[in-house]
Amino acid sequence: MPAVTDRPDQPETQEELEESIGDKAARKLRARAEREESVWFGLGMFGLVGWSVAIPTVVFLALGLWIDRTYPSSHSWTLMMLVLGIGVGAFNAWYWMSQERKKIERPERKSRD
Repeated sequence: MPAVTDRPDQPETQEELEESIGDKAARKLRARAEREESVWFGLGMFGLVGWSVAIPTVVFLALGLWIDRTYPSSHSWTLMMLVLGIGVGAFNAWYWMSQERKKIERPERKSRD
């Protein structure tokens, strides 16, 4: 028979108490691990976002310059490729950031289940 408590946040059964203690221990361990890597993780993500935008931009810009020199036309391929490179880079950065967010959210979902 479950015990009646005065406080609603206290577990009523032994199983709830064990689950509560396990959840708190898991949160503490996860917080310690995240605290140690948070500075390096932040710098790594900053670099990842920067390079994932810069590399496609430079590659598409170089391609646009080459097209303009090789096949002159009334349209500027350099500007079109620059815009395309920035777009591809922004999509690339968004993709990697969403992947990292999924990695961060996975342990939280598992602990809730």
